[in-house]
Amino acid sequence: MFDITILTESKYINPEEINAYNRNILLEDKLLEDAFKIIGLRVIRVAWNDPYFDWTSTKYALFRTTWDYFEHYDKFNNWVEKTSQQTTFINSKSLIGWNIDKHYLQELRAKGIHIPKTLFVEPDEKLSLLQAIQKAMEEFEFNSDEFVLKPCIAAGARHTYKFHYSEWKKHDAIFQELISKETIMLQEFQKNIVDQGEISMMLFNGQFTHAVIKKAKKGDFRVQDDYGGTVALYQSTKEQIDFAESVVNACPEKPIYARVDIFKDNEENLALAELEIFEPELWFRLYPKAVNIFAMCIKEKLFA
Repeated sequence: MFDITILTESKYINPEEINAYNRNILLEDKLLEDAFKIIGLRVIRVAWNDPYFDWTSTKYALFRTTWDYFEHYDKFNNWVEKTSQQTTFINSKSLIGWNIDKHYLQELRAKGIHIPKTLFVEPDEKLSLLQAIQKAMEEFEFNSDEFVLKPCIAAGARHTYKFHYSEWKKHDAIFQELISKETIMLQEFQKNIVDQGEISMMLFNGQFTHAVIKKAKKGDFRVQDDYGGTVALYQSTKEQIDFAESVVNACPEKPIYARVDIFKDNEENLALAELEIFEPELWFRLYPKAVNIFAMCIKEKLFA
């Protein structure tokens, strides 16, 4: 019987090619696996869609690098439903379901968490991109002529587009294609994410441990390293830590682990870009002390 199964995707079990990207993934998972073993927990690392693994043989399943879930969304949802009856997820199944869809930003905004100006366009609204822009500018008083489009369910900047008001016709076709089957978010472009970067803050059981700052490469607006972005350890301010803790405390239940992505919006106010409590990258490799804190947090919370 295993205490914890670390969940990844199949291509990261025994990668045929070791490059800088999957080397970091293997390192992060290895750091966590070793940290669990040091404190006496029995651990194994398995692909979430492994057809041969017996999920009743593990007490808990911990989502780490299951980053292909959105490519197999229906299959993944079915797997979650079935497997949740055989083992217990970390974070919980209900939190995963809540966090996987960015409608959660609306709920957090209603609880007083500041988010960027965002219009959620639902499939049944049948709007053109121009109509969506006009609606957003009226409801939220956008102060920019530059916008960002992205789906409510996505990862790795999938179908994320930045464009100027004058270019809306060029993006209307992809907008119509996407909106026919999923909710799309239309946001005011946030210049400070490019100029200053986005800060990712890690919290375990509600307590802040460390942060990194992510910056897009020159000429791009996406901070993900998939697109050439950079990441470095960051010294957070008390204001930033307090904000991140308030985000976690506003969740339907307190997550055992969370990553809170924040930035200064166009009015220079702290804002929540995204809350990751499903399978966030946690950058243990930049702050190795945190992996031991995380492992002990899980042991004290679940194995006391």
